[in-house]
Amino acid sequence: MAVSQTAGPPELPLRPELRGRTPYGAPQPPAAHRLNTNENPHPLPAELLADLGAALGHAAVELNRYPDRDAVALRTDLAGYLSRSGSEIEPAQVWAANGSNEVLQQILQAFGGAGRTALGFTPSYSMHPIIAAGTGTHWVDGHRREDFTIDAAAAAQVRALRPDVVFVTSPNNPTGTAVALETITEIYDATEGVVVVDEAYAEFARIGTPSALTLLPGRPRLVVSRTMSKAFGMAGLRLGYLAADAAVVDALQLVRLPYHLSSLTQAGARAALAHTDALLATVDAVKAERDRIVAALPAMGLTSVPSDANFVLFGHFADSAAAWRALLDRGVLVRDVGLPGWLRVTAGTTGETDFFLTALAEVAADHGVSR
Repeated sequence: MAVSQTAGPPELPLRPELRGRTPYGAPQPPAAHRLNTNENPHPLPAELLADLGAALGHAAVELNRYPDRDAVALRTDLAGYLSRSGSEIEPAQVWAANGSNEVLQQILQAFGGAGRTALGFTPSYSMHPIIAAGTGTHWVDGHRREDFTIDAAAAAQVRALRPDVVFVTSPNNPTGTAVALETITEIYDATEGVVVVDEAYAEFARIGTPSALTLLPGRPRLVVSRTMSKAFGMAGLRLGYLAADAAVVDALQLVRLPYHLSSLTQAGARAALAHTDALLATVDAVKAERDRIVAALPAMGLTSVPSDANFVLFGHFADSAAAWRALLDRGVLVRDVGLPGWLRVTAGTTGETDFFLTALAEVAADHGVSR
């Protein structure tokens, strides 16, 4: 059965700001090598799968009962994981939901809404303005420099607009660029609103790139969001979380749905966190493939944006849409993120990278690049 991709027929009393919109989602045409959604390409280790089955089986015994609505045990485990980086995070500072998108939605439900404004520095994660629209929050596009970075000028934009919520994505999606802690601090100081640092790809950052977790002490309006979908390779689990002042967590509980995080999700996430070292062992392998892609591009006449994520934004193509199609014709699905001249590729396995680079060399030769 086909699913409609329109925002609804005009006779429905749809909110005006939602009319004409289409649902979020990357195109998924058939392809032998799917490198367009920034998933971790490595399968889960056998020992985790065994423990996961046991944990889910144990949780299933009590599926006739509601789950722990505060997910205390899971939040304790998440706090322990975050504290491994050297930042002392308490369970009361952690909140979890069904993917980081639900975490961000709850933030806008609590601190955004009708008559309030959210600001993000685009191009960035395309779900931020979509979630803003869904919560009735007015969205404003902030500006990046030509190299896709943001600097002290971002604080001036914040100071002029006085938004209620500011999104800073670091590493940024789709560009992969990280934001300096000094810039985040300046943005925080420039507003009385909540500043959300979206760190979905933080574990893939290059050595020496710090996390905004280190900025949390003394900043009660700062929020750092994370996910288990990327580095942990648990995209199908749908588990996102944040760290912030405990008062922020208390505020989010005013808008969260009752028992929003199922018993099975909580059990699965806890089982995965017990295998953190094994799961994160794939991160270095993914980073190596990312860096191999970057190193191979100049010989093809292409360039890339410096990436601290598990993907690479590469170009400049004279016609990026044609290049995207040419790669797909060769069995490689990458992401056209709507930036003229640029495409984004997820760092896959060694074999996937080999196939992608071979196909890309042909495409670059056939289609040429813009200068």
